[in-house]
Amino acid sequence: MKRGLVIGKFMPLHTGHVALIRFAAAHCDELILIVASDPGDPIPGDLRLAWIKEEFKRYLRIKPVQVEDPVYSIAMEMQLEQWAQVIERQCPPLDFIFSSEPLGQSLARHLQAAHIPFDSERSEHPVSSTEIRAHPFRFWEFIANPARGHFVKRICFIGPESTGKSTLAKRMAERYQTEFVPEVAREMISSNQFTVEDIIAIAKAQTARVLEKTETANRLLFCDTDLITTEIYSDVYLKEIPEELFRLEKAIKYDWYFLFDVDVPWVADGLRDLGGKRGEMFVRFKRELETRGISYTLLAGSFEDRERYVVQFVEKLLAS
Repeated sequence: MKRGLVIGKFMPLHTGHVALIRFAAAHCDELILIVASDPGDPIPGDLRLAWIKEEFKRYLRIKPVQVEDPVYSIAMEMQLEQWAQVIERQCPPLDFIFSSEPLGQSLARHLQAAHIPFDSERSEHPVSSTEIRAHPFRFWEFIANPARGHFVKRICFIGPESTGKSTLAKRMAERYQTEFVPEVAREMISSNQFTVEDIIAIAKAQTARVLEKTETANRLLFCDTDLITTEIYSDVYLKEIPEELFRLEKAIKYDWYFLFDVDVPWVADGLRDLGGKRGEMFVRFKRELETRGISYTLLAGSFEDRERYVVQFVEKLLAS
């Protein structure tokens, strides 16, 4: 049996890494894939390991493993010696070391294995993980699919009913060829007569939908609502907020909020019934954001004005 090794940070996993790993897997019977991590890494090692397992889930010959880097603060040659010792303790004998870096040859020498280089000049995949972390949108096409969700920017539209949130979320998703998350409650209830169990189910479904769409979004994810909204309506209609909602609120982080003002006409749709309390509800939404220390942009004026402002914001975000 011919056994090979690829070791790296994969922070994040990108197309150059994927090509290297596939190349290596094609040249040996078993490929050990080490994800090196340490507590100071900007992306957790277990997340990077999950990306690799997802990307190569059909490759039975690839054996991914996470190994804590014991040598990140010492000289380079000592790092190689220390890594060689760690690898010898944790891995069976190796025949090949595959890499795109000059250090791969030195590590192979320490391990008495053959070094097989791959795209050392990065001519096929001209990108680095450092460049991606600094400018993920600029190098989006190089990020491996399982890792893209980590860099998606979630934009939340929040505010009272009938202020244009749903329509604008859809329009933004169409404009930027990405996903949006609707108010999932409208798929689950047909009236405002619901129970505590119903509101918890809605909160879970809303959270799951955001996480699901984050994984398939193209750079941006526009969300029609959030768990703060669910909590507010739970309080309004049930006079209580289950603790589960606060726990679920912490599961999702949004990169920016737009708070929708009520200076547009209210339109009934069979489910909305707070038309006479929109001003009061606006104050409640505003207070909940500010109590949490959440920064937001107030959207007011016509629907066209609101869309124009959000487009300007997104263009700046994409260019930054």
